Amino acid sequence: MKAQAGICAEPNLHALYLMFNRTGDGAELAARLAKLPVLWDAVSADFPDAGFSGLVAVGAEGWDAIYPAVRPPQFRGFMAQSANGQEAPNTPFDLFVQLRADRVDVLHHAGHRVMALLAGLVELAEEVRGFRNLDYRDLTGFVDGTENPQDAHRAEVALLEGGEFAGGSYIHVQRWVHALTDWQKLATKEQEDIIGRTKVDNIEYESADKPLTSHIKRVNLKTPKGESMEILRQSMPWGTMTEQGLYFISCCRTPQHFNAMLASMYKGEGSHYDHLLRFTKAVTGVALFAPSQDFLLSQGK
Repeated sequence: MKAQAGICAEPNLHALYLMFNRTGDGAELAARLAKLPVLWDAVSADFPDAGFSGLVAVGAEGWDAIYPAVRPPQFRGFMAQSANGQEAPNTPFDLFVQLRADRVDVLHHAGHRVMALLAGLVELAEEVRGFRNLDYRDLTGFVDGTENPQDAHRAEVALLEGGEFAGGSYIHVQRWVHALTDWQKLATKEQEDIIGRTKVDNIEYESADKPLTSHIKRVNLKTPKGESMEILRQSMPWGTMTEQGLYFISCCRTPQHFNAMLASMYKGEGSHYDHLLRFTKAVTGVALFAPSQDFLLSQGK
């Protein structure tokens, strides 16, 4: 099964994120979604220098109306969290479209083509533009995605193998809003202790030196077999002059890894929640599945 290129794509300079809710017939929408792989190929052919990739994922709550005959295993709604005065909400959307490229104008043209294809069947609920910040840094000033799998291992982490949903990926999306004014009041060492990594040269603390409340300590988890719980992050900073943060995207062959990480951030061990949450908050949370291109085509017939 051929996976959608946007799942494992290498980093780009720019992104356009579109969240939709269904307003029309589900079967007709499935037929339109089947045309998206051709649309992605057309944009890539029209702008070969842009490094373009496209991705569409369907929300857990909207899936059955679009694809009533089949459903990915383990597919459920976003597992909201609430603890220590912090919340990670469940904010369902029916469709998520991720467009990435090294040219903003290409994203604009691609976005308009998507809007035209889906016209009359969906309404646009959220539009956010992501961008590369400096040398792959979050707006907190720390390098983001350091733990990401590389090369062929990206597909091993992100894509299902075997069965009808091979080549697909469980996607979790959160839009985080940073309290940068408060964050910037901290000394660099305080920031580093919250992250668990040095800021300038991006060196991870030794395990014994990481506070139990550090971000890295809370999200670097092991399975019962002692294997690392990995996800492929496709996140990028986003921002306006009044709000800014991280548009977080997790791609994985199982939803369990992301769910465990999120729970660990909020509830941790005893009172050891992730202290990064004192300086950022999630305002959206969506669980989705990005099927393979073959699945999209087969369900559109």
